[in-house]
This record gives sequence, structure tokens and C-alpha cells, in this order.
Amino acid sequence: MLQEKLQIVKQRFDEVADLIIQPDIIADQKRYVALNREYKDLSALMEKRSEYLNLLNNKNEAQTLIAEEKDAEMLAMAKEELDESTKKLDILEDAIRFMLIPKDPEDSKNVMMELRAGTGGDEASIFAGDLYRMYTKYCESKGWKVSVVDMSEGTSGGFKEVIVEVSGENVYGTLKFESGVHRVQRVPQTETQGRVHTSAATVMVLPEAEEFDIELDMSEIRIERTTSTGPGGQSVNTTYSAIKLHHEPTGMIVSCQDQKSSHKNLEKALKVLRSRLYDMELAKKQAEDSEKRKSMVSSGDRSAKIRTYNYPQGRVTDHRIGLTLYDLQNIINGDIQKLIDEMQLHQNTEKLKFSDELL
Repeated sequence: MLQEKLQIVKQRFDEVADLIIQPDIIADQKRYVALNREYKDLSALMEKRSEYLNLLNNKNEAQTLIAEEKDAEMLAMAKEELDESTKKLDILEDAIRFMLIPKDPEDSKNVMMELRAGTGGDEASIFAGDLYRMYTKYCESKGWKVSVVDMSEGTSGGFKEVIVEVSGENVYGTLKFESGVHRVQRVPQTETQGRVHTSAATVMVLPEAEEFDIELDMSEIRIERTTSTGPGGQSVNTTYSAIKLHHEPTGMIVSCQDQKSSHKNLEKALKVLRSRLYDMELAKKQAEDSEKRKSMVSSGDRSAKIRTYNYPQGRVTDHRIGLTLYDLQNIINGDIQKLIDEMQLHQNTEKLKFSDELL
């Protein structure tokens, strides 16, 4: 019963409220951060609980009045109150059920977003640039901070690769479903016959790992300092400020040349490396989890074709949930909220089904 679940939530809320003021918890940074996030989530549920109990009380009072009242006018008012409370309760119960779905602990993290041109030559690089602008505009509309870590420009515009750090509230929880292969169908600028070509770009959204999530052993990392390069490989400056990290155990290579300072580039490159290693750990865990729960939504399979942007038809199709929107211009200009909302709703519905099956 929902009321019983909300009572358990209240007990946990009281427990967490007490824990976050304990000196030993404050000293343990990892646990303190996790408990603060939980406290914030539980606070929102406590507000809904209070609203729910008030409506439940109104409904009970109206039912009692209907059973005992003889005055026609009072009876009509009580019936009206009962109808209103019942409708509001139905809506609120659905909202609370979704809020009770266990959250992904990574959802509140910042992200490293990596965009790479795929098949399609110059057109793929141009499309990767379009996606970069789309995400940048969306992030700015959310009040999030976008910072370029590294980029490799395409020969005819756009990017062969661009890595950005996005920081703000609930960034990973919002952007995680953007991971995968994005496909574009349009007439390229270089096409003289007017034929529609298909190109692709890959998007990876990694939760940014905190220092306490992944401990890096610097003896396993080879640091290479070079001069920054621009399009075509020409040197941008003569100081050795660009950083390339070689992680010996995994063979991962991370570059950063966005900042003029070698120290700042190293800091950013270590963030990317930490996030990639953390994502590898998460991928293992998610593979284990998906065996237990056959989720319909793929958030981590980077080889999966997730979305097509068809310019001649002005449509965007998300293949995972079969959603098609004829609003391509607004979407490519950063209005992707509808796509994100539908993906989150789909995932929550799947989780709700799974939790109901367990009960």
C-alpha cells in the first residue's frame, strides 16, 4: 500500500537527516555526498507525502459527511469535495509511484560528452558539429555550464571529434539516453546531383567521476607534453601546453589542448580518463543488472542506432521507442526536451513494471 511505503520513506528521511550532521559522516566525503543527494530526493517525496495525507484526510472527511449529512446543500458540497479529492489523489498517486522508483545513483553527476564523426566523410564531421551546437544550446537553456576539453576540427567544418564537460543539476540523468549512433539523411553541401546521403556520428555520455569514485595510480599513466595543433595538424603555439595521457593498463589515450596552461590541460585530461575508467566499471555493473532486469531501453550500447534526423521530411525518429516528431529545425536548434521526456517516461514505466512484478 502506498501509505505504508510513504511511512518507510519518512523513517529513512528522518534517519538520513540525522546522519548528515554526524561528524564521522561529514569526514567521509564519499558517503556524505551520497547521503546529501539522498536527502534532497527524499525531501521532494516528503512534500508529496504531506500533500497526499492532506488529500486523503479531505476525502475521508467528505465520505463521513456524505454518510451522516441530511442537508441537501451540505451534501452537494461534500460530494463535490469527494470528487475533487479523488481526482487529485489519482494524479498524485501516479506521480508518487514514479518518484518511488529507485534512482540511478549516477543521475546527479556532471558528464563528459564525446561526439565523433562516423561514416560519411566530411558530411559526418559537419553533422557532428550540428549535434555539438544542438547539445550546447540545450545545455545553455537548462542553465548548465559547457566547457570544451578537446576538439579536432573537420576539414570542411564541424568536428572529427569534440569532448565537452557539462556541469549542472541532474546532468547525467537527463543526457544519458543520448549515447549511441545518431544518423542524418540529407543532401550534403558538396553534393552536385541533389542526392540524399546518410551519414552518422557517435555520442558518448559518461558520468563524470569524482576523485573518490576512481583512484588513479599515476605510476600507470605516461604523460606526454606537446605543442597545441589546429585543423590539418599545424602548430597553434610553441609552448608545450597540450597534454596526452597514456593509461598503460587499458591502453586508453586522452588528449587535452583547450587551455593555455599545461597544468589545466592535465587536470581536464585526468577528469576525462577518470570518467572513462568509471564508465567501464559502470558498464560491467549494468551488464550484470540487465541480466536481472531485461530493460527495453539501451542507454549504454554505443553501437546501437538510436536516432535518425531526416532533413527532406523534416522529421526526427527515435528508434528505441518508435517516436517520430516532425519538428527537425527546432530539435537541431536545441529543443530536445520532448525526446528526453519520452525516453525518461519509457524507462520509468519499464522500471515500474519491474518493481510491480517483484511485489
